[in-house]
Amino acid sequence: MSKAAAPGRTETVRPAHVWAVFLRNVEAARHASYLWVLLSGLFEPVFFLGAIGLGVGTLVGDLTIYGHEVSYATFVAPAMLASSLMNGAVSESTFTFFTRLRMTKLHDATACTPVSSLAIVCGEMLWNVAMSAVHAVWFLAFMCALDLVQPVRLPTLFIAALLVSAAFSAMSLALSTFLRGTHDFDRVNLVTFSMFVFSGTFTPTDGYPAALGFLAQCTPLAQAVDLVRSLSLDTAGWATARPIVYLLVLMAAGLLLAGHRVERILRA
Repeated sequence: MSKAAAPGRTETVRPAHVWAVFLRNVEAARHASYLWVLLSGLFEPVFFLGAIGLGVGTLVGDLTIYGHEVSYATFVAPAMLASSLMNGAVSESTFTFFTRLRMTKLHDATACTPVSSLAIVCGEMLWNVAMSAVHAVWFLAFMCALDLVQPVRLPTLFIAALLVSAAFSAMSLALSTFLRGTHDFDRVNLVTFSMFVFSGTFTPTDGYPAALGFLAQCTPLAQAVDLVRSLSLDTAGWATARPIVYLLVLMAAGLLLAGHRVERILRA
């Protein structure tokens, strides 16, 4: 038997409703367990950068990227930022949101209010972007301290980080509505790890075989890495518009699909 819509419930997105969902997550994050989630997101990319960028980088030497010769650490650092944003967004928007939606049935109660399904999704995405903003500020400060990026580029890199986080969050929110159970989390981890390895994170995709290189460039992480890396190395140009448009379309499509799917789930 399907649920009847609550009185006054509409499918419009009101900022107050989005903000209410966001504040609910802020209140839940005051629990001590969330501190470990935050700390893991802060230090994981730093450890990767130290081990691979600074450690392995001494064996690799300099690389020529976009016509500029840069150290391996300078090449890897923007990719670590993009990967960290992807992992954080996927974790919150897939695993945590799935738990709220399917297991604890948190949003079944939200469905009895005027808050629309699309507002729920937007509020969840806003929370994920806020979490990613904390991670981005920390990692950008770390990059600046190691002289891997010029301070003047930090504002544009921060804005790019928010866009990357929003795109992955929207995509993951939509994906979480198709998961059948917690056993599907392994498949999500397999996809994100594959992107982490093959999306130009550790080596330029130009050196891949043609088919693999084309496939890698089609992934969201490769586009995010291209955007963040070009801004970090100050080589942004007209070509930078491609990943920006890609991520904006991914965000819009993810939000619309997630809103539609959440509405169907809550009314089922």
